[in-house]
Amino acid sequence: MIYSEYPVEAASTLMRRVFAWMAIGLIITGLTAFGVNFFPGVQQVIITNPILFFILCIAQIGLVIYLSAGLRSMSAETAIFSYILYALLTGTTLSVIFIAFTLPSIATTFFVCAGMFAAMALYGALTKTDLSGMGSYLLMGLFGIILASIINLFMRNAGADFIISIAGVVIFTLLTAYDIQQIKRLGLTMISNEEDTTKVSIICALRLYLDFVNLFLYLLRFFGQKKN
Repeated sequence: MIYSEYPVEAASTLMRRVFAWMAIGLIITGLTAFGVNFFPGVQQVIITNPILFFILCIAQIGLVIYLSAGLRSMSAETAIFSYILYALLTGTTLSVIFIAFTLPSIATTFFVCAGMFAAMALYGALTKTDLSGMGSYLLMGLFGIILASIINLFMRNAGADFIISIAGVVIFTLLTAYDIQQIKRLGLTMISNEEDTTKVSIICALRLYLDFVNLFLYLLRFFGQKKN
């Protein structure tokens, strides 16, 4: 894609599209998770079949890599389809939280997450402070909590899980502000090309979608009330 100096309106246009696609993704995920909840048999198959759950997770990771690496060559329609498919798969795997946690605590966690996300998004959009220097540290922190989470699957240490959860909340809260600022900067330099704008909107929406979902899941460890 080609970039050059472009009026400030381009940044606003991109941000509106990004938030619209992010909202669409979250709605699809939420409706899918809630819908699957009405089919306990499907949830049980996902929970009791590690291979199936692993395949679903690999498919989600594969779609993220596909969208990130192949954005330049794919069409806007392909990018949209891949994003929607990712939201559907994520909703399917997230449906298991309805088995573990009460519905009121899930709703409470969602609103807390939405409030934190909105506050950090606003900060990232309005702050004059350059947040780009945080990028490498946040990336290292992200890899750190992923590695620590994998190790703790085998150790099952409650103290380590608590620390990982706190680190996850901090990292994805800061990533929200960082990603918003990067998207705003990208919008200021984009040429107005409809297909390019759509594809960039999709990949940027995916970044914010991942920030929101991961922040929600880490907050759920604190606010989620487990079923008896």
